[in-house]
Amino acid sequence: MPAQSPSLVIQADHSTAKVNPMFYGLMTEEINFSYDGGLYAELIRDRTVGPGRRPLFYWTHVAKGASMVDATVDDHTGPSTALARSIKMTVSEASESAPAGIQNGGYWGIAVRPNTTYRGSFYAKADVEGLPITANLVNDETGATAASATVSGVTTDWKQYTFTLKTGAAPVTANNHFQLTIARPATVWFGLVSLFPPTYHDRTNGNRIDIMEMMAAMRPTFLRLPGGNYLEGDHIPDRYDFKKTIGPLVDRPTHPSPWRYRSSDGMGLLEFLEWCEDLKMEPLLAVYAGYSLQQEHVDPGPALEPFVQDALDEIEYVIGDANTKWGAERAKDGHPAAFPLHYVEIGNEDWFDKSGSYDGRFAQFFKAIKERYPDLRLISTTPVKSVKPDVLDEHFYMSAEKSFSDAGHYDKYDRSGPKIFVGEWATREGEPTPNLQSALGDAVWLTGLERNSDLVIMESYAPLFVNVNAGGMQWASDLIGYDALTSYGSPSYWTQVMFAAHTGTEVVAATLTNAGPRIAASVTRDEQLRKIFIKLVNGTSDMQRFQIALDGAPGVKHEATLVTMSGKSSNATNTITSPDNIKPVERTIQIAGPRFDYSFVPYSVNVVELSY
Repeated sequence: MPAQSPSLVIQADHSTAKVNPMFYGLMTEEINFSYDGGLYAELIRDRTVGPGRRPLFYWTHVAKGASMVDATVDDHTGPSTALARSIKMTVSEASESAPAGIQNGGYWGIAVRPNTTYRGSFYAKADVEGLPITANLVNDETGATAASATVSGVTTDWKQYTFTLKTGAAPVTANNHFQLTIARPATVWFGLVSLFPPTYHDRTNGNRIDIMEMMAAMRPTFLRLPGGNYLEGDHIPDRYDFKKTIGPLVDRPTHPSPWRYRSSDGMGLLEFLEWCEDLKMEPLLAVYAGYSLQQEHVDPGPALEPFVQDALDEIEYVIGDANTKWGAERAKDGHPAAFPLHYVEIGNEDWFDKSGSYDGRFAQFFKAIKERYPDLRLISTTPVKSVKPDVLDEHFYMSAEKSFSDAGHYDKYDRSGPKIFVGEWATREGEPTPNLQSALGDAVWLTGLERNSDLVIMESYAPLFVNVNAGGMQWASDLIGYDALTSYGSPSYWTQVMFAAHTGTEVVAATLTNAGPRIAASVTRDEQLRKIFIKLVNGTSDMQRFQIALDGAPGVKHEATLVTMSGKSSNATNTITSPDNIKPVERTIQIAGPRFDYSFVPYSVNVVELSY
């Protein structure tokens, strides 16, 4: 007897839940070279000499002709108290025809494009007055100079110098490096050497245009910042301390990331907030709550109070007006207007804290923040008994089979507890970015989250970014991949794009029958737009003909929009060299009316948009 076709019966006039307008968002942290070497547009790697940096890992010598140069770390002189060390470059022989200096290859290359302006700067002092220093962008393979500029008048005192590099008809390539050279013997100390390409919205100290545009296509409504493990650090002194990430770059001391490289802290708190502003999303601020990854914690009580005060200060930096202490600091940093903020997360993944101190730590933060900011909604990172949090953050990293089988995870969940924020989750198959099998698992899982929007109010996939160069990845699989020159979205990225573009304002009743675990659906409507969004996932290897019945939506139009992402194999994927293998395709289809049959191709994520 042939198997019955899957059937989806929709009661469009029966709303089962409101969809939080902030449902689809982003989670970010410094992993996989997400900020430095990724979104943050800085082209120079190790632009400062941080603690323990010996030797100079990413700075090497330039010696043309018979010139001679030596470069070392100077532990005792730097451009600021925060940056107390520098690169000491000693040129013992050089001339106009044979200059010498130092060079930097960036993060697996420096992207150069024709007719493009690059803005650079460095702090320097010399052992002679009036020393000219030349900055060049040079092709690794040909040795051709793509752009050059000379800074004149470097003195014996620390000072910042700026320059502009403008390319002409240079080839598009990432095979370039940056040089600083002099044409006479001298000693020069360098600190905070920086070079930026054009940035998104032309922000100073801003972000890569291509990656920002990819995120904009996701229509995110919030950004969980500054990250997960990155918030905590391996040790308490390594935590994300917002006060060390604001103000001039020369006053930011940098700090170690738990993912085994040092953060420049160019992506400081204000830059996170401006990232939110540029993409028209809200910050979801996570504050350090007294636990670091190597099982270091601060007991509740007086010892925790300074950290609670730091959290209050950080919130004030975000939302305080310019008359408050930290609102005034934000204004001094160049942003007088406050930012919107509705959610604050206290800590990150505190179920790893074996001391059992989170319950007391959360209560102490909760009480202090609610007293000052009663309207903020506070998120716990694990269940607590001392006080009921507004929201609980739950994390899931799954195989595709687990995503398929557990899509109903929240169907029978206790509704008497806090609301749920699925703050980190992913189907983890494929690397460095997920394959189509993962995207199908993600889509099935998302239908379950969307169906339960009365309980699940926000979601964010993690990790968001990965530098695909060898050595750039610490965690697979990741939503968006890039190298120095280009970026691409994984199939899982496109799943997020498709779902967020068709969110709706309400979940409507829908019953799916005769469907296995690899087939799933969720249905939402937007009453103002008079649209129904039917999300259907066919994770099987067969064409599936659905019988769809739509009740309670008068005057359904016979022309609908179908968006489909599919592939010939569940292992199909996108890569840095083949970025467009798997992408959504949109077309117009004809339907018979409120009851119609339609066949959905194998291995596909589909959205049917109906007007009524």
